[in-house]
Amino acid sequence: MKRTLLISVAAIAFLFCSAQKTDRYILLKPDKVFDGEQMQAGWVVLVKNNRIEAAGDMNFKLPAGTKIIELKGMTLLPGLIEGHSHLYLHPYNETSWDDQVLKESRAERTARAVNHADSTLMAGFTTVRDLGTEGAMYDDVGLKRAIEKGVIPGPRMICATRAIVAKGTYGPKSVSPDVSYPQGAAEVANINEMADEVRTQISKGADVIKIYADYRWGLNGESAPTFTTEEIAEAVMIAGSGGRYVTVHSGTAEGMRRAVLAGVHTIEHGDGGTEEVFKLMKEKGVALCPTLAAGDAILQYRGWKKGIDPEPEIITNKRKSFQLALKEGVTICMGGDVGVFTHGNNAIEMEMMVEYGMKPIDVLRSATSINADVFGYGDKIGRIKKGLLADIIAVDNDPSSDIKNIRKVKLVMKDGVIYKQEQK
Repeated sequence: MKRTLLISVAAIAFLFCSAQKTDRYILLKPDKVFDGEQMQAGWVVLVKNNRIEAAGDMNFKLPAGTKIIELKGMTLLPGLIEGHSHLYLHPYNETSWDDQVLKESRAERTARAVNHADSTLMAGFTTVRDLGTEGAMYDDVGLKRAIEKGVIPGPRMICATRAIVAKGTYGPKSVSPDVSYPQGAAEVANINEMADEVRTQISKGADVIKIYADYRWGLNGESAPTFTTEEIAEAVMIAGSGGRYVTVHSGTAEGMRRAVLAGVHTIEHGDGGTEEVFKLMKEKGVALCPTLAAGDAILQYRGWKKGIDPEPEIITNKRKSFQLALKEGVTICMGGDVGVFTHGNNAIEMEMMVEYGMKPIDVLRSATSINADVFGYGDKIGRIKKGLLADIIAVDNDPSSDIKNIRKVKLVMKDGVIYKQEQK
């Protein structure tokens, strides 16, 4: 019989202990520990308040009053990091993207985002890089602060607020040139407006700046670059002055090339990446967040019966570009563009990364230490290591032998507080 420890109980215990100003110790005893780099046998992990006090062999004396949690048959891991999320979106087969932007109130969208945040945390993803509210302005920053204050449960959030797009390229689009719709991102028309928008977003709480380096605005509706290298470089320079980096949406080789030369930090999607572009990314240290699951989901919404129908050409090409990036040694982040598909189902991206050619252990690295390092949080999260924040999960069996085990989440701890605990 399973028992689930609810957030309210954990939160009350946390607040009580905080009020008493006594240190809280929890000892976690799993079969294995994935430390963010390697799988370790015989390790235990001691948590003191909200940080990891010790990790390794049991060669230390337990403090008095330590709570011991036996995790037989389980693997302990750093809390997973979702690299490409949209908490303010829900699956397009439920409501189209246009209708979410135009017809759902921001109150409704925030209510949905609260549920999405909870589902994400319960799935073992203790951090998300949320890359745009898609019309909900800066509400992601408010959601982040509500989570930090303990108003609601949810993952740590790295917020992009509003993505930046070239004027006239994004959506929703009206069929009449006389009607203008509210946009799902912030429009800019020149380098000065780009600079102003970056500064505005930082002032509103953005942790990262996201730019659409290309979009479907070509003569026949095909994807084409939207910004010059110089315009993107302006954003990179200003963001960097404030300790932030720029990530770009890009699916064309030329858009990717311009972005890399401009000095961006990560590229999202990268469907049209070529050997030349991936070599350039490797040379410049630009990481790829491939978002395999999003395109897969959209094609299924359009009628493709996966596993029954032949694989569409776009999926075959995506598989090839991903494998080419791997071959060229590009750093691969884990991020699925969740929101296009269901929040809480984040692990599907990890499964597809294995399906497309990555080793399970490398996928685990991407979802923990690599994401933490690439996003600038490697000194706080992403590893089971003394001094880091106690964002820790436990799953049944060993996900390095079968990545599907990553779904079998039995324990979720964030900042030293247990939000989920199931026992057999």
